[in-house]
Amino acid sequence: MLELRPNCECCDKDLPPEAEDALICTFECTFCADCAENVLGGVCPNCGGNFAPRPIRPAAMLKKYPASTKRVLKAEGCGARKAA
Repeated sequence: MLELRPNCECCDKDLPPEAEDALICTFECTFCADCAENVLGGVCPNCGGNFAPRPIRPAAMLKKYPASTKRVLKAEGCGARKAA
């Protein structure tokens, strides 16, 4: 079951369960589309993987399986991704 984290790990933008601009990696690291594309260059800074759109959990299922309320934020920030 996906956690559906409530915010972008880079900029702390709110990403509610219905957010269409939430992206995740295979480890559920969560970023807004703007940070994932423009700051991170499409590569997760935590695991090195790519991003995919985070699924939207239907409202009826949110009642039974609520989204996480734990905010995750990179203390060191994300900064611009360094060129390889």
